[in-house]
Amino acid sequence: MFNKILIANRGEIAVRIIRACREMGIQTVAVYSEIDKDALHTQMADETICIGSAKAADSYLNMNRILSACVVTGAEAIHPGFGFLSENAQFAEMCADCNITFIGPDSKIIDMMGNKSNARAQMIAAGVPVVPGSKKVLETIEEASILAEEIGYPVMVKASAGGGGKGMRIAESAELLEEAFSTAKMEAKAAFGDDSMYMEKFVEEPRHIEFQLMGDSHGNIIHLGERECSIQRRNQKVLEEAPSSAIDDDLRRRMGEAAVKGAKHVNYENAGTMEFLLDKHKNFFFIEMNTRIQVEHPVTELVTGLDLIKEQIRVAFGEPLSVTQEDIVIKGHAIECRINAEDPERNFMPSPGTIEDLNLPGGLGVRNDLGVYRGYTIPPTYDSMIGKLIVHGDTRKEAIDRMRRALGEFIVQGVKTTIDFQYNILSDEDFVAGDFDTSFLTKKSF
Repeated sequence: MFNKILIANRGEIAVRIIRACREMGIQTVAVYSEIDKDALHTQMADETICIGSAKAADSYLNMNRILSACVVTGAEAIHPGFGFLSENAQFAEMCADCNITFIGPDSKIIDMMGNKSNARAQMIAAGVPVVPGSKKVLETIEEASILAEEIGYPVMVKASAGGGGKGMRIAESAELLEEAFSTAKMEAKAAFGDDSMYMEKFVEEPRHIEFQLMGDSHGNIIHLGERECSIQRRNQKVLEEAPSSAIDDDLRRRMGEAAVKGAKHVNYENAGTMEFLLDKHKNFFFIEMNTRIQVEHPVTELVTGLDLIKEQIRVAFGEPLSVTQEDIVIKGHAIECRINAEDPERNFMPSPGTIEDLNLPGGLGVRNDLGVYRGYTIPPTYDSMIGKLIVHGDTRKEAIDRMRRALGEFIVQGVKTTIDFQYNILSDEDFVAGDFDTSFLTKKSF
């Protein structure tokens, strides 16, 4: 097994990886920017090394500095977490060139599946259902207009290199297509440096369902069930569940088989997520693949009992999967609430500042994945998520009741948070009844 792993990330995911490594007897190296010198992950790791200024481009996105830190500290592998360089094919290739193990899929797979139009083509070849749309990148508005007429409005134009809800626009008619196309194109260029676009039929009243996958270098690929990710704000996930209340055993089997078939088609290794839209008629369509560990991976861990970070590390080292598909049994129900330092009453404006007091919920079936502590100053520089609250119960009702109780115990003073906002979602009668789709939060006022 690896003796030392460098974590090329920050916040709660860096803390999560450090904990897994410690249980495995692996030493850890935390990299940090100047503004993060007092961050929790720097205090928990065995070694720390500053890699630059607060600006992400000078630190957490600086490939040369991260690789240099790895060489200087003698780390044999890099875990990228999520965000930052986790889906950067160039970085994965540079790691390989430096004889450093990248804990994730091969750079060629990241490149292939990270580009949404390429991923779509691969899934069509694999026989996985996809949303009707473009088979190649759309170069001009004229091409987009012709295709939109063929597949029918409404349509969604999306950045090929997109993610996190950026570079996406819905056009409900031909009159609105040009503005949607040009706006999404500009946003994609600014966010990803790539303004190539593709188009899909907009699926109305969809549920967002994703399947967790894990593959090894010995040809084994399994799925670990689905996660319900339909509670979203501006295409950003807010709350996730496992399993989904919209899926029965037969549909779970069919979607899981499709996810595995798609992953096998591209010889996928390590952790990945196959994302689908499920329409109101229970038809499902592939939309994208995330070639990394997901923010919401803890709900899968709680219903399967499998530590996904440890499994990632073992697979990256060359070991076969520790479980087979037959070993995966979904037990109970888990819910995750993302806790952000934001002010819901001011249009979710970020709320950086010092945490003056902090009380974490506890009790049976409650898990806290946080990257902050009392007295810590949240910087204005990075993502506003400070942690995740995850609960597990025997039933969905018990998980909802437990999450409401846990949110009621969760106290953060000094900054605004989304704790009360999450509590209101959990108290909504439509949510409790499982009657929602991806438009849920646009129709509600919490």
